[in-house]
Amino acid sequence: WPCVPQSFLQRFLLWADALDPLLLLKNADEIKRARLLIQTSEKTLNEPIQNNQTRKALLLSLSSVHPDTDKIIPLLFRPPAFMPLTLPWVIVSSLQHKAKSAFVFQFVFHTYTTAFTLLNGNGTPKAEEYSIQQKQIFYGLGAISYAACVGALPLTFMNRYMLKSSLVQLIVRKLLPAPLLGVTSAFTAAVVRSPEFENGIEVMDRNGKVVGVSRNAGEKAVKETALSRGVLFGTTFFLPEVLVHFLQRAKLVKSPRALASVRMLLITSVLAGMVPVSFSMFPQCGEIKREDLEPEILSSTEETEFFYNRGI
Repeated sequence: WPCVPQSFLQRFLLWADALDPLLLLKNADEIKRARLLIQTSEKTLNEPIQNNQTRKALLLSLSSVHPDTDKIIPLLFRPPAFMPLTLPWVIVSSLQHKAKSAFVFQFVFHTYTTAFTLLNGNGTPKAEEYSIQQKQIFYGLGAISYAACVGALPLTFMNRYMLKSSLVQLIVRKLLPAPLLGVTSAFTAAVVRSPEFENGIEVMDRNGKVVGVSRNAGEKAVKETALSRGVLFGTTFFLPEVLVHFLQRAKLVKSPRALASVRMLLITSVLAGMVPVSFSMFPQCGEIKREDLEPEILSSTEETEFFYNRGI
């Protein structure tokens, strides 16, 4: 896969196109043809028509194929499916007032996002791959259960001890949900991908040649992905609540039904904008400097810059 240095804006615009839900309608044959076009077009990128064709092929590949394994990602876990499938659970979770319902909806939400994170993580081949996959599933289930419990805990505490004061209501219903969802989303992403910094991931030189397997690169990739996931869902919960608060203060929306509709519209808009922002925060083709790598890797090469697949 190509490793081209890009600015945040370039990455954002690329992901904004690659997240088009219509790309989910492409079948396996079209995806394979796109991959073949990318591989055979490297020497003819100066032709305008070829450039346009290659860009479309790149978008389809980015949205459908794992860059490490070159395998087609299952339909429901491709990047264009992420926003449509997480949106209903984010909206429903934001409306929950009962602890049991909040736990169930957050459990389903974290199950999907954790599976998405796992299938779109780094695909470096590892020793005892089967046991690694078992470990990731075990870690993932534990992280999902813990995150759902943490998400429902404030409501459980408030309902159990009959805390009805306006301050408690403000904290539990308005202030806590955003940071809790952000932290738990980052936590589940880090846990399910923890074997990447335990076992290391492949790093390459500028020509794409693998020079070794690095735990430091794995740790950097997981940290960046976890941070981006936390920012994504923390902002998606926080910003709409702030905007709804100001609308209420200004008395622009008065009826509860209209307020609920506005909240749903705001959550949808913020999530739609934040998904490409989150995916673009850090390059998918991550870079790590020579001084940050392990000595055993440095002894085999004179390169100064190295690259790895961060995952999303």
